[in-house]
Amino acid sequence: MDLGIKGKKAIVCAASKGLGKACAMSLAREGVELVITARTRETLEATAAEIRAATGAKVTAVAGDITTDEGRAAALAACPEPDIRVNHAGGPPRGDFRDWNRDDWIKAVDGNMLTPIFLIKAVVDGMIARKFGRIVNITSGSVKSPIPELGMSNGARAGLTGFVGGLARQVARHNVTINGLLPGPFLTDRLRSGFEEAARRSNRPVDEIIAERSASNPAGRVGRPEEFGEACAFLCAASSGFIVGQNLLLDGGSFNSTMG
Repeated sequence: MDLGIKGKKAIVCAASKGLGKACAMSLAREGVELVITARTRETLEATAAEIRAATGAKVTAVAGDITTDEGRAAALAACPEPDIRVNHAGGPPRGDFRDWNRDDWIKAVDGNMLTPIFLIKAVVDGMIARKFGRIVNITSGSVKSPIPELGMSNGARAGLTGFVGGLARQVARHNVTINGLLPGPFLTDRLRSGFEEAARRSNRPVDEIIAERSASNPAGRVGRPEEFGEACAFLCAASSGFIVGQNLLLDGGSFNSTMG
């Protein structure tokens, strides 16, 4: 299926590995020119080379912290007029809310709510002027089904979701869409570290923890990052302009609800 975005330009954040990398790879396969960002230059450059080799796409790697003014400016300097924007940043740490101070909360809100808002602000008017824009915010399944030990993530990402719900409906008439992709259990480094922590606490092999978690999912497994990337590319398609302000949950059916 041709998604109609060949030749479009995209900025994909936190794209050196995991879900961000999967999104970048899927967009590159559709002929999209990429600027990818992440903090670790060596990993990012290796990912850029891998995507180029696999797809033939033009890929520019911009190392930096997207949660800072400098990091955002560097990405936008490399691609001032993106047609597609995939916002993604690492989530706050797990823990008990009693242990988190104000600085912890400010960092979480800054990274997982304010950073994507500032990135949207930087590109949305240009998209409106060009009559095409696709913005995808990678948030979390915890937006719909909160995870107790991820309280800072629950709060910050829910705040972003509420903001986007209003803005998306203001810009949709200009063929600019803003939607959320909500990952459930995908086998990324972050999920594996959670499994490893659970394995240490219970003194069990990590593969046993993964198998147990997989069996508890209605799909009988955890997700593959490439599945997530394909969903991202679909939301960015030229034909997806009627999908507005939605939050697509990819969790294998874990969230049990008649009305998503």
